Order: sequence, then C-alpha cells, then structure tokens
Amino acid sequence: MKTITLAQAQTVVTGALAYAREHNFRPLGVAVLDVRGALTAYAAEDGSTLLRSQVAMGKAGGAIGMGLGSRTLAKRGREAPQFVNAVGQVAPLGLIPVPGGVLVRDGDEVVGAVGISGDNSDNDEAAALAGIRAAGLTGDPGSD
Repeated sequence: MKTITLAQAQTVVTGALAYAREHNFRPLGVAVLDVRGALTAYAAEDGSTLLRSQVAMGKAGGAIGMGLGSRTLAKRGREAPQFVNAVGQVAPLGLIPVPGGVLVRDGDEVVGAVGISGDNSDNDEAAALAGIRAAGLTGDPGSD
C-alpha cells in the first residue's frame, strides 16, 4: 500500500501556508495524514486558535476514513445528518463535514489526506489543494 511520504507531507504544509499568506487568509492549522490516518505532518501558524489542530485533523480524518473529500461529506451531512453525526462519534479523529478535508492521490491511488482549519471552509480547501499541488500530487476535495 502506497502512502504519502514525510517529505511530501512537509511540502504540502509549506505549500498550503505559502498560498494562505499570498491570499491573506486568517492563521491556519494544517494536518497531513497518511493512508492509515496517522498524523504525518502538522503546523499551526502564529495566531491560530486552540482547536485548529483538532478541526484540521477531523476534516482530514473524516476524508481518509470515509474515502471521500469533506465537501462530499458536507453534502451527505445535509442529506443524512444522523448518519454523519453517528460516524463522527466513532471516527478516531472525529469527522468535520465541511470543505477543507481533501484526499491526496498519487495517480489513482489515495495516499493520504489533508485537513486545514482557520479561515472559511472554501479558503481552507483552496490552501489544501495548493499544498497538494506543490508536492506534485493530486487533491480530491469531493463535490457538492
């Protein structure tokens, strides 16, 4: 089973934060999980709030655990809120069903997930996608 490497994960973090600074986003927390859902890299910008790490890991953890970008999980949450809430209770890192949790693909294979928290959800997702591109990988945020 292929997984994101530490070097790739660190590039995702630095790429996402660089994108956020270029666009004047609020301070972010960026979590990168490997294919098993284990935390591989994390960074919190100066000024980010206390719960950023948990929210970022919940976005990424929900994505890798369900095999769906968190944009799709948000849609499922609107359609079946009891199901998404129940899954969130058993998911080891939680499940935050809003954009900002992006599957990471190497070719067709999922190798990890990125979760970002700190700005609005669309901006969090945009930063995640930029970081993933910086690492030469493909992001899958899901769809509405």
